[in-house]
Amino acid sequence: MSRWRLRSLIVLIYVVIGIYVAWVYDYITPAILKDIAEALLAVFLWFLVLLGVDLHIGG
Repeated sequence: MSRWRLRSLIVLIYVVIGIYVAWVYDYITPAILKDIAEALLAVFLWFLVLLGVDLHIGG
């Protein structure tokens, strides 16, 4: 395994553990994930927003 891949794997593991800890201690909640998903949809599908499409998830 190359040095670059090893570093990438270590960073990935670090981030996954960080996400898990943030989830367990309620820094990340389903409401926040929903808001992030809606924001990402609006960013990548901005032309639909301009056409009046509602990109809110779940109502």
